[in-house]
This record gives sequence, structure tokens and C-alpha cells, in this order.
Amino acid sequence: MAGLDHECPSRALSFGERGEVHGVQHWYGLEDVPASWGACVVTVGVFDGVHRGHQLIVSHACDAARALRLPVVVITFDPHPDEVVRPGTHPPFLCTARRRAELLAGLGVDAVCVLPFSYEFSQLGPDEFVRLVLADRLHAARVVVGENFRFGHRAAGDVALLNQLGEKYNFTADGVPLLVADGVTISSSYIRERLAAGDVAAAALALGRPHRVDGVVVRGHRRGHALGFPTANLETPPHTAIPADGVYAGWLSSLALDGSTDERWPAAISIGTNPTFEAGDRTVEAYALDRDDLDLYGAHVAVDFAARLRATLKFDSVSELVVQMHRDVDDARLLTAGG
Repeated sequence: MAGLDHECPSRALSFGERGEVHGVQHWYGLEDVPASWGACVVTVGVFDGVHRGHQLIVSHACDAARALRLPVVVITFDPHPDEVVRPGTHPPFLCTARRRAELLAGLGVDAVCVLPFSYEFSQLGPDEFVRLVLADRLHAARVVVGENFRFGHRAAGDVALLNQLGEKYNFTADGVPLLVADGVTISSSYIRERLAAGDVAAAALALGRPHRVDGVVVRGHRRGHALGFPTANLETPPHTAIPADGVYAGWLSSLALDGSTDERWPAAISIGTNPTFEAGDRTVEAYALDRDDLDLYGAHVAVDFAARLRATLKFDSVSELVVQMHRDVDDARLLTAGG
């Protein structure tokens, strides 16, 4: 997929130990940027989901960096700007802030800078934003953004204004056209729509990888264990983009403290309210295929969705449910074979 295997050039830079992971600098706030940091290529965006369109923007930034022989810095925000600007109206988030930073770092850039997004920050005008962030601190020589990029108070700035301000602050700016694949404009909104419809396969195509939901394993009603299918019941972060109710094939992974994968198992995943038992609470539960020996309580895990198997159904009896669960497991095994 676009940008996944594209690596940026990297000069011999004097990176400090602070926040460096696998050669990529991780900064939280402008104060973390080393005082010795020189000119660079910068790309800016929320990048929720780090989908193929976002990957294309970063790839263009890498191409610009190769031509200029400069490092690349990705700027993103935490919390999501909509949480601050329009609290209570923001969309479900396709990934956590940490996952977003990890994915961006994996695109071959030199640094990821996460800017704390506060009410005060949201009040910066376009000129102030460019001066404080892009010019004074990062010394941007070139800025690469999506063609629909907006910035500054009330989203007053656009790519045209960014170019004008670039003349003032000595950088050039590029607006990358939105990615269109098979007649579909790839966007975070489109992916959320597909997830809300349960179409995790289309979401995966747009993302360039399966959609992931992560969280901490908590104790549930333990019905799955009693039925022979012990599940990991996830407590997910608020506002997580969870696919529509249904049963899915995918993978369950246990995660290390740094977010990397410890172990990974093919899984059958259930999302819904367990209508056969009239439980009421919506849950995300994953059964690692053919494993009844896992103790994951309290562990940080991730569920990656490959395909939707069926809708959530209410069965007339528990025995009917168990028969269907065996079918679901068989289907999940086929769909995840070799994955």
C-alpha cells in the first residue's frame, strides 16, 4: 500500500536519547524538540487511522526530503482537535494517540511530534501557528499536507494561505490530492462509515491493514468459558471506533508495554449485547482459536478484524448458540489461515 514500504533519507543527525525509538525521535510538545534541530521537511495533520491517504502524504514528504537531503518531521495532535473545539460531537477514533504515533513512525520518518491540543492552542491564528510551530521551532524548509488541510483558529488557514505564509517564513508548501481508489475517496470518515456498517474488509483496504481495537482484558460473565469458548473481554478507550454488532474473523494479540506484539493468535470475535442471554451491555470479546489455556486478565491486548462472518443473532436455546459458535470458529479458522 502507498507509503508502507517507502523510507525517507536520513542524514547523520545528532539525535539525543530523549524519546528515540528505533532511530525515530518521539517528541511530546515543541519543548521536546532539540535546540540543535535544523532545517527539515514537515507534514502536519490529525492522521486518525494513518490510512492509505495519510500514507501517501507522508510518502510525498519523504520524496521532498530526499530531494533536499533533509529529515522529515510528522506533526500530529493529542487529544483529537474535535475533542477540544467541539466536545461531545467528535467522531469515533480509528486509533489511539499512541498507536497513531507508532504507525506514523513506521513510515520511515525521522521524528514524530505530538502537539498537546488545548483550548489556548486552538485560538492561535494561522500566522501564529506557522510562526511558532513550523518556523521558529522546526525550521521548516518545506511543508507537505493534504489538499484539504486547514489550520489556525476556526480553521481559517488553507493550503493557499500556507503558501503565502511560506513566502514570509522561508518555506514552500505542497497540497497532496486526496487518494481515490476504485472510485472511493480514502478518508477517515469513509472508514468510519464502513466500520459502522460492519464492512471491516473495505475498512482494511482503505487503511492498508486490518482495523484494530485495543484495550485491557477485564472479567465478564464468563459464559464463553462455560460453553467451551473462553473469550478475552476488552475494555476499550472512550470513543473507540468499534465495528457494527456481529461476529468476525481476525486476530487477538497480547501487547508489550511499548505497544509491540508479544503473541498473536487467530480469533473469532463477537461484538454485541449477547441477546441470547439478554445481557444488555455491548461488549467486544475475542476467542483465540483452540486455546483454552490463556490467562489474559489485566493484559493490554489488540483485536484486528479480517472479515465479518454474520450478524448478531438471538438463539432460542444455548445449544443452538453453541452449534453456531462451532461454525463461526471453523469459518474464522479458514479466513485467518496463513495470516
